[in-house]
Amino acid sequence: MNFASCKNDKTAAREKLLVLLGPTASGKTALSISLAKALGTEIISGDSMLVYKGFDIGSAKPTTEEMSGIRHHMIDILPPDASFNLMDFLQQAKAIITRLNQQGKIPLLVGGTGLYIQSLLEGYELNSQSEDAAYRNYLEKLAEEKGREYVHGMLAKVNPQAAARLHINDFRRIVRALEVHHLGGEQLSQKKSRELVYDCYVAGLTWQRNKLYDRINQRVNIMVEQGLQQEIINLLESGVAPSVQAMKGIGYKELLPVLTGNDVDIATGLQEAVAKIQQNSRHFAKRQLTWYRRMPYIHWYQPELYKNTGMLADNLLWDVQRWINK
Repeated sequence: MNFASCKNDKTAAREKLLVLLGPTASGKTALSISLAKALGTEIISGDSMLVYKGFDIGSAKPTTEEMSGIRHHMIDILPPDASFNLMDFLQQAKAIITRLNQQGKIPLLVGGTGLYIQSLLEGYELNSQSEDAAYRNYLEKLAEEKGREYVHGMLAKVNPQAAARLHINDFRRIVRALEVHHLGGEQLSQKKSRELVYDCYVAGLTWQRNKLYDRINQRVNIMVEQGLQQEIINLLESGVAPSVQAMKGIGYKELLPVLTGNDVDIATGLQEAVAKIQQNSRHFAKRQLTWYRRMPYIHWYQPELYKNTGMLADNLLWDVQRWINK
């Protein structure tokens, strides 16, 4: 592998950060645990869905058993009805990275939300004002009245690059991009710095597309077997409104109409919803990989080329140690 770290002559004063990213179902959880154990460090979640309590199965949140005693940050930190945005992530992640560096640990950031990870690494900063909730509500009502196509068109006028990158169904990120513009923030392509903020090594997991899609389909089936439907029912019965941000995540939004509607043939409805979850998850993975292509500093690893996760972890650890010792 052609080795190159994110460091340059100015890295002496920069905090260290190890990053593991990849599309959904690429195997980040198991590999991150192996890395954290070997390095004696802690994990920071870079996934926007994992912050919500109670949204476990559909978000593929690592279980206590899977965590294997490794401390995880930014998981289960918010109630279901809370909002969580890029600014929240940047503020909290930066503080944790600083604290762990002060403790002599190299934080391990793990996730799939490309916007969050790239913004953190490249120094993207939002306007310090709080989000304009009224403006967000205005956009949501506008989408209900005129359709999401109209709101997507609004974004195309003020930030054509973002509009071209975001699928029309990725409404949360469309709204987020419009909020950035509304609050006076610059476009990500204009705001990011030329060099990375941290002295970092960024590892990415990639699979042949057909194999990744098979993994995604299989994982969705496992989620259903584990009780995804009942998880949503429990959330609704506990008072969580179908309109909260977390319910718009893949795995939840597809099942909601079936569980809250008057579908006579619920079995058919569930079958169609599961197929839709698989399809949306595949599309999401494709968008994630498209986003990662904008991050040329990623060192790519193909898990399918290794017999098991342990062998992949050993190879990655070798590269990480070389980076640490440079």
